[in-house]
Amino acid sequence: MGKGNIYKGIQTTAIHAGEAPDPTTGASAPPLYMSSTFVTENVAGFSAHDIGEDSPYLYARWANPNVAALETKIAALQGTEDCLCTASGMAAATAIFLTFLSAGDHVIVSDVSYAGVAELARDTLPRMGIEVSTVNLSDLEAVSAAMRPSTKLIHSESPVNPILRLTDLKAVADIAHAGGALLSCDATFASPLGMDTQALGVDLVMHSITKYIGGHGDAVGGAVAGSAELIGRMRLEAAIHHGGILSPFNAWLISRGMSTLPLRMKAHEAGAQAVAEWLEAHPRVTRVMYPGLVSHPQHALVQAQMSNTSGMIAFQVGDVAAGQAAAQKMIDQLQVIHYAVSLGHHRSLVFWMETAGLMETSFRLDPAQEADYRAYAGDGIFRLSVGLEDAEDLIADLDRVL
Repeated sequence: MGKGNIYKGIQTTAIHAGEAPDPTTGASAPPLYMSSTFVTENVAGFSAHDIGEDSPYLYARWANPNVAALETKIAALQGTEDCLCTASGMAAATAIFLTFLSAGDHVIVSDVSYAGVAELARDTLPRMGIEVSTVNLSDLEAVSAAMRPSTKLIHSESPVNPILRLTDLKAVADIAHAGGALLSCDATFASPLGMDTQALGVDLVMHSITKYIGGHGDAVGGAVAGSAELIGRMRLEAAIHHGGILSPFNAWLISRGMSTLPLRMKAHEAGAQAVAEWLEAHPRVTRVMYPGLVSHPQHALVQAQMSNTSGMIAFQVGDVAAGQAAAQKMIDQLQVIHYAVSLGHHRSLVFWMETAGLMETSFRLDPAQEADYRAYAGDGIFRLSVGLEDAEDLIADLDRVL
């Protein structure tokens, strides 16, 4: 299912890729196809192995028009040949690991990553006989040192969740490919518009499309984009055999949200820049991490690698007691920003993330890795997802609780 992109402009692509007027009714908006099965006029095999690029729709776990349209749209915006949508971002990450890794293989995973991926890598993959090394992927010497003849995959995030540290994807891609491994990257924080992952050498780029791609906080989903060959392997293994497929209704909602992604990402970036600059000047804020700030320790890499610095901010307010007190004030007094997990929605969201708890439950870093994490996060950070509200209203809301 090669996707391609026939449009020149990014906004035109976001609106029209994967969509066309309904051939039966002429409806301009895409219809919703909730059927679990499809009537066929051709004799067809009963195995998914018989599915070809031009096969008709037969069964919703194998393919669905709404999901296929969203996959086309994401591939077009991401600049890849193909895309596979899944039931969640975690399903997308699991699809990568369980398609391309087997017992005896070795994988390198970013030592700081989305908590679900961190726990999957540390707890689940080793039970399957897969060897896992967790590495600070911003340390290229450490990445090279971790490579083995059995290394099949490096799984990165850029920026990483929650501290917004970047991975030099081109450099890590060179290391991976020299060792015969694939490079995957969770680019959820950046969105498809934040980086040219294909130019940077990423083989598989994944997103929790619950976040920026959907953009409205009302549908859960995941996606992996890459070459037709790699995605074809994942489609049979992860989608059809593992069964982690995306609901057609969620695909319809997320596709509708994605049509405004270029406009939204400009607004997220502008709002986050204004809020980050205000936070950095606030006397009670001790550290702000935002890729758009000159103070970001990887500012040069940000300029070279990111075309949109997105809407994610991490900031400190002092020690654990100060962070917990500020979190309670946020719960009690915020009027615009929601105190809630998740990110990338049109509404702004903030949540307190204490370092000690993350070390115990998710990351379990060695002393050197933990010291590097604390250089960004201290005893804890607030992860702020700046939405589409007016920046002055967000600033006034934060000023009320800091």
